[in-house]
Amino acid sequence: MNKIYKVLATASIFALAAVPVAASAQEVPPAAAQSGQGQVQNETKVVPATWGQITNFVNDKTGKFVTVTGRGLAPSDQSQIILAITPETKIIDARGKSVPLKTVIDEKKVVKAFYGPNITKSLPARGTALTLVVQDKSFTAIDGTVSEVRENGILVKGTDIYTSNEDTILLHLADKATILSQDGKALTSGDIKEGTSIRAFYGPEVAMSLPPQAGTNYVIVNTEDTGSGETGNTDQELKAGTDGIVTNTADGKVTVVGKAHDKGGVNYVILSVDDKTQIVDEDGKALTKDALKADIRVDAYYSDIMTMIYPAQTHAGKIVVKKAETVKIEGTVKASDRASADQVYVNVGSDDSIDNDVILNISKDTPVIPTMGGDTKLRPGTKIIAYHSPIMTKSIPGITNAEAIIVTSDADTVQPK
Repeated sequence: MNKIYKVLATASIFALAAVPVAASAQEVPPAAAQSGQGQVQNETKVVPATWGQITNFVNDKTGKFVTVTGRGLAPSDQSQIILAITPETKIIDARGKSVPLKTVIDEKKVVKAFYGPNITKSLPARGTALTLVVQDKSFTAIDGTVSEVRENGILVKGTDIYTSNEDTILLHLADKATILSQDGKALTSGDIKEGTSIRAFYGPEVAMSLPPQAGTNYVIVNTEDTGSGETGNTDQELKAGTDGIVTNTADGKVTVVGKAHDKGGVNYVILSVDDKTQIVDEDGKALTKDALKADIRVDAYYSDIMTMIYPAQTHAGKIVVKKAETVKIEGTVKASDRASADQVYVNVGSDDSIDNDVILNISKDTPVIPTMGGDTKLRPGTKIIAYHSPIMTKSIPGITNAEAIIVTSDADTVQPK
């Protein structure tokens, strides 16, 4: 395992199950905080919150944003959210003392991030941070499969949600551990069976045994899992998917951008591909991994249990390679009176020529993917990679339908007045 653990005495490991990883899920900041959109008071939680680590930070002309990844303080809250940091946002420790945001990020501090109720329906959702309460204790979490149920715990094999490293750990359930289904329903330890997909939070103490051991008091169980874990090779498991384009292949993984399936999925995902992944063409003929190349069209199917970092990562259960052609351009969005409200003018090649420029039709279904989780506004100056329909008008510039747009940089964008 690619971690540095705090070593525990072997005799103390069985006490971990009785010690909560952190306090009750209903804890709130010690002091009231208000910002127009909601209020946090002692004893009562009246605003949503996410409990976890900051996994991404953006500070540019569009504003200052953090991505918090972990779990909702209440079952209905977000497990991952992008939050705008404003001058009104309070960043404090448990005693109410101000903490610099840079310290929180550099030291990978766990925070309880309270935010207003007005959030977007995107994945991850976006909102405005009211208060970040920096925690004294840290934790980590694993997305994986229960490979063995023992008397003293569950053996889990999977991926650390913060580092993406592969992990195997024996987890001891606390006496009053919170065990929930993926839709927030209360479960018992008896619902955790061999082959079940789970997300479990544990730490900071981890015993350096073989396998490593830790206590957990918060587990999310995928109750619809049929027992194959992350392999995802049954129709019931393959509930999520992305119909799109492969933008990158490396180290046994493919990156796919496109339209999420109606039943679930994300528009930007990194999929691990192995011998258990079914790769076929549109006629169902088996293909090898060599068929997965950049800029091809695919329909990818996977489990809805995935690492909630940006972009999301999971195992590919099935990938259908399509015959349809892809057309890709790279360039800079340019202000032009030739483009309407639902179009963007692209200076292809970011050069002085207009002969190869393109006007892209943008619909509500066009996925716009910020590679670092930033802004999705296609303002003049934004550098993009765009995939579009091979059908284009013969005008100069040509007009065509955008199928997916990747924002590679917004550092030079022109901000609205």
